[in-house]
Amino acid sequence: MEEFGTGVKRLIFSYVKDWNITSDLSQDVFITVYEKWDTFEKRSSFKTWVFSIAINKAKDYLKSWHYRKMLVKEPFAFMLTTTNHSPENTLLKRADQEDLVNRVVSLPVKYREVILLHYYQDLTFAEISEMLKIPVSTVKTRLHRAKEKIKRSHEAKERWGEHG
Repeated sequence: MEEFGTGVKRLIFSYVKDWNITSDLSQDVFITVYEKWDTFEKRSSFKTWVFSIAINKAKDYLKSWHYRKMLVKEPFAFMLTTTNHSPENTLLKRADQEDLVNRVVSLPVKYREVILLHYYQDLTFAEISEMLKIPVSTVKTRLHRAKEKIKRSHEAKERWGEHG
C-alpha cells in the first residue's frame, strides 16, 4: 500500500471521479491483493498486477447501477502542481494545467486511461497493454489519437478565443 497506494488512488479516480468512491475502491484493491496474493503468477510485474486489479475494480464500478446515478463532483486536483514563482506566474501555470486536465478528463475512457497510465503513472506500452488486455499497437494508437484530440481541442479553443 505504501508503494502503490497513491498511484492506485489516482488511477481509480481517473475512472470514477469521486474521492469517496476512490477511497472505497482503493481499499477493495488492496484487500483483493491480499486475498489473491497466492494467485500472482509473476508473469508481469507486481505493479502491473496491482494496477490491473485497480482498473478492473474501477470498470466494475462504472458498470454498476450506482455509478449511473452519480455526477462528476471533483476536478482532477491531484494532477495540478504549483511552483515557487510569482503569484501571477503560478496562477497562469495553474490555469494551463487545469485546462490540460479538463481536456484529458473530457476524453473518452479508452483514450483517457492510456494518457493517465503512460504520463501520470509512468507505465510502459507493454505494461499498459497487459493491464488493459489490448495489443501494444492499440495502446500506441490510442495514445496518439488522445494527443491529437487534445491538440485539436486546444487549437479550437485558441481560434474561438481570438474571435470571442
